[in-house]
Amino acid sequence: MEAFERILGIILPVFAVIAIGYAYARLRGDTVRTDMAAANRLSMEILSPMLVFSALAARDFDVSQNALLMLAGVLISLGSGLIAWPVAKLLGYDVRSFVPPMMYNNCGNMGFPLAVMAFGPPGLSQAAALFMAGNVVYFTLGIRIIEAGHPERRTAFIQFFLSPIMLAMIAGFAFALLHLHLPAWLFEGIRLLGSATIPLMLFALGVRLLDVNFRSWHIGVVGAIVCPVAGLAMALLLDQVLHLTPVQRGQMYLFASLPPAVFCFLIAEQYRQEPDKVASIVLIGNLAAVVFVPVGLWLGLR
Repeated sequence: MEAFERILGIILPVFAVIAIGYAYARLRGDTVRTDMAAANRLSMEILSPMLVFSALAARDFDVSQNALLMLAGVLISLGSGLIAWPVAKLLGYDVRSFVPPMMYNNCGNMGFPLAVMAFGPPGLSQAAALFMAGNVVYFTLGIRIIEAGHPERRTAFIQFFLSPIMLAMIAGFAFALLHLHLPAWLFEGIRLLGSATIPLMLFALGVRLLDVNFRSWHIGVVGAIVCPVAGLAMALLLDQVLHLTPVQRGQMYLFASLPPAVFCFLIAEQYRQEPDKVASIVLIGNLAAVVFVPVGLWLGLR
């Protein structure tokens, strides 16, 4: 009973903010989407990079101590894609639409706040390490899968690493690896700026739920199940072979249980890769997180 109450205490505040964003969008209508476009751009270009950099460059983050956790994140992302591939083939889905969202979970919008709620502020650094692992896999292999049918839109490899979020990850990782430190006043300012990302991400996710499209409900439901189930299957396997600390183990299971990332829909829209189906996968998957995230937390907090 105590464990159940702890899990409720972790997930309810997160889903409460998402629900507020959804209710506000329902109340205000289409104008909210226009308003959120600027907020989302601010989050992607400034706030999120500051959050990731401050988490990785924090004095309490040690690369060597979190190397196995980052490896687990990479293997969960790759393994989820490997499991999703035959599912897509079996059900007749386009691999380019189905597999990449299975490889890239919502470790930003939902993962960061859940990690903080479950493991306290120190948990943010380890969540950032998993976020980095997931991003590296998606922005290399995941994007290449999507581009396989769009040779005219092929992106130069170096461009993957020139986005603000990737530059922040590289800089934060370099600071951690070389044990570099910014002046305390500057680092605190960056950390404070980055902390605004978490509630804004959750609120934006609630607004995005207004666009749930049930026309492609079949692929959406399948994706909502395959993503966390494949992730948790990989985590259970890795739990037997990787010697993680209890907190790292909890972070691994939480990461594995997360739904597909909202960003997958934006990429599908950019490449015109069945964005309606990817939207269903993402949005129904995030609704299904109410079921799968508690499972992941229960497995990780045992």
